Amino acid sequence: METQKKAPASAAVLAAAALWGVIGLWNRRLMAAGLSPFSIVLVRNFGGMVLLAAFFALKDRSVFRVERRHLKYFFGTGVVSVALFTVCYFSCQKLCSLAAASILLYTAPSFVVLLSAVLWREPVTGKKLLALALTLLGCALVCGVSGGGLSVTLPGVLLGLGSGFFYALYSIFGRFALAHYPPLAVTVWTFLFAGPASLVLLRPAELAGAFGGNAGVWGTALALAVFSTAAPYILYTWGLARMEPGRASILASLEPVAAALTGVLAFGEPLGPPAALGVLCVLAGVYVLR
Repeated sequence: METQKKAPASAAVLAAAALWGVIGLWNRRLMAAGLSPFSIVLVRNFGGMVLLAAFFALKDRSVFRVERRHLKYFFGTGVVSVALFTVCYFSCQKLCSLAAASILLYTAPSFVVLLSAVLWREPVTGKKLLALALTLLGCALVCGVSGGGLSVTLPGVLLGLGSGFFYALYSIFGRFALAHYPPLAVTVWTFLFAGPASLVLLRPAELAGAFGGNAGVWGTALALAVFSTAAPYILYTWGLARMEPGRASILASLEPVAAALTGVLAFGEPLGPPAALGVLCVLAGVYVLR
């Protein structure tokens, strides 16, 4: 019975991870059009903000009603988490290999489990530790640790750990916000902060060159904002409201598996034995937390 109660929330988090994982479908097209990763972050966060704000301005304006004293939580989810983790992550990619950056990012569930234990005395059970170990190993294998392609520098490692830490803070700040507001309000206000904060990455000439008269780029940007930004954050926040933050963060480790499978199915990328084993490890970790 307990498993049945958790099933909808777990399904929502897993669906969010899958939608985050297919972000490569949109990113590759936008990069081919001339956008840098930092411009894509701006398109994603600012576009997500515009989309969510416009939709709820027409459908349900109640999500905009929050108390001023609670804005600190949305500054946390939007600026400290969504905006800062992205800046740290892309900066890490400049200093380290992509595989190393990805592995460091997925230290996030470890941070969530530790912070949740300190803040809310969330139990660190053997089942949770096993799931955490399986998903961390699986992410490492999927991201290429066994291929010998790891290249790291001390500043890069610090930035990578920073990306994992700031990524984890969405689950922490989000739980505080969810104590006062429904998931939709938390998601909308997250991007009302993350969108403007991402304007520091603005490159007007680059955006004008990519979007000028190109309907395909506009369509891809819309898909990025809908399917890999607004929708997964709504799903993840809904699931987070119904389970422990540590559990939600571990389940979200399905994201690199979805990314690897997207590469195979959409771009014909090979999936070697180590990566296949990594997929199985992550799925095993998710099964442990069922």
